[in-house]
Amino acid sequence: MLTVFLQFLFSGLTVGAVYALVAIGFNITYNATSIINLAQGEFVVIGGLMMWFFSESLKLPFFVSVALTIITAGIVGLLMERLTIKPLKNADLLLMIMITIAVSIVLRGILMLSFGKEPYVYPAFTEGEPVNVYGAIIQQQALWVIGITGFCIVVLFLFFKKTMMGKAMLACAVNPTAAKLVGINVSQMVMFSFVLSAIVGAIGGMAITPISLMEYDKGPMLAVKGFCAAIMGGLGSNRGAVLGGFLIGVLESMTAGYIHSGSKDAVALVILLLILFLKPSGLFVSKTMLQLRKF
Repeated sequence: MLTVFLQFLFSGLTVGAVYALVAIGFNITYNATSIINLAQGEFVVIGGLMMWFFSESLKLPFFVSVALTIITAGIVGLLMERLTIKPLKNADLLLMIMITIAVSIVLRGILMLSFGKEPYVYPAFTEGEPVNVYGAIIQQQALWVIGITGFCIVVLFLFFKKTMMGKAMLACAVNPTAAKLVGINVSQMVMFSFVLSAIVGAIGGMAITPISLMEYDKGPMLAVKGFCAAIMGGLGSNRGAVLGGFLIGVLESMTAGYIHSGSKDAVALVILLLILFLKPSGLFVSKTMLQLRKF
């Protein structure tokens, strides 16, 4: 019984790590622009499919493939902001959110035309025997997923807390006019937030694809679950997003294991509705954090 429970737990933590990265991507753009980028899930798909393209189709070395995948995702994020968000100066936030949905649909169509509808996978980052914990089997790639997520969390924490650019991005969301008055290039910060969120999403896609097959149409569901994690943790709080992502991943895994695998996708939607009805500010965010949008 313990072995089965641990197996579901580790599986949930692995998937939850990806949800956490998607949620952090949401928060990066939200903290800099107050925009909810509903195309965030597509960047996870871009990360997985482009990594396959560079490593398996072109047979490039691993680190070269990683670098090119990150660059590609960053360029897509850059083009998205420059071509769809920047032209809409002082536009209504609802309109901008609808624009991100349109971008998501366009990206999904491009991915389908480029890669087809079949799933893609590539070898794990390292070879070796799985880790055995009280009978539960943990693949080495699962450890990579959790470790990469932890690394991204630390790097982003230091970025937003210790660097001038990170603080400038937060300032742009709190008060763009005041940010301009102190010399911050708001347009540049908005652009960089989309690039950074795209890269974070792509990193999650690269890490999870060796475990979970990557398909062109996985983006919307990843976006829903990442958004749910962000809402649960308090939109704008990366610490809360991480907790929300891991919690949703574990609950999904337990639901699939103990109830029915077909009902696991409904978990995030039910949680999202409950949070919106009962505590829209999120479960893991204080009033002070909500006001200041701290990490």
